[in-house]
Amino acid sequence: MPQGPLHSRRTFLALLPIVLVAVSGGRGWAAPPARQKKHPEPRRGIDASHVLRAKDLDGDEKVIEAFDLVRKIPEVVDGIRCSCGCDEVEGFYSLLSCFERDGMARHCEVCQANARLAYRLHAKGKTLAQIRAAVDSSAR
Repeated sequence: MPQGPLHSRRTFLALLPIVLVAVSGGRGWAAPPARQKKHPEPRRGIDASHVLRAKDLDGDEKVIEAFDLVRKIPEVVDGIRCSCGCDEVEGFYSLLSCFERDGMARHCEVCQANARLAYRLHAKGKTLAQIRAAVDSSAR
């Protein structure tokens, strides 16, 4: 095989770092940062009418408490993206969705913890942006 200027090993090795930087978008060898999904905007007029009640739950007091807390602040919880992965489920909108319909939050400690954190911070007067930041930090 002919060894022209573009076919030599030396040229290939000299150009390799440039190609890698170009392909990586200038990040060099670093892995791309994990893409975090955005938090949803709370829906206008949202309420807790679809949040499961104690009679619909399995009787676990800690679970019932989490659902009760969500019922008190649905407009806040509706503006938070859940970090357990349930946002991939069809019909999911926000953390509030985890406490509605089939109530998948009754079996998910992440959903429950996020709800408790949101309630605690809301009670302290924190803004939705501050609550979202705290939820994001707890997910790492």
